Amino acid sequence: MAKIENTTRKLVLKEGSTTLTLDKDSGKATLQHKILLWNKKPVEFALAEIDDIAVKSEQDGLSGAAIHHSVMHRRTGEITVLTTEEAKDAAATVKTLRDFVGL
Repeated sequence: MAKIENTTRKLVLKEGSTTLTLDKDSGKATLQHKILLWNKKPVEFALAEIDDIAVKSEQDGLSGAAIHHSVMHRRTGEITVLTTEEAKDAAATVKTLRDFVGL
């Protein structure tokens, strides 16, 4: 399950090598990915650019297991996978994120 630190003005989601920070005071979101030992350059954008956060489910081609991702859609058309979790955990993560940004 993703680790979420949530206050009324700031939310930080940490899952594996991904950290998403949503800050209402600045009106910005910051997305940070780490590859091996190196942090990639953070991506920063306005909270208003987020147009949806949802659960995307697919089936693994080899094992047939269901895989559930929480994904963030931006108005630019970009889709970012935030977490890979069990179905109920992905749904809880999405609900928390959607409630915070007002979707």
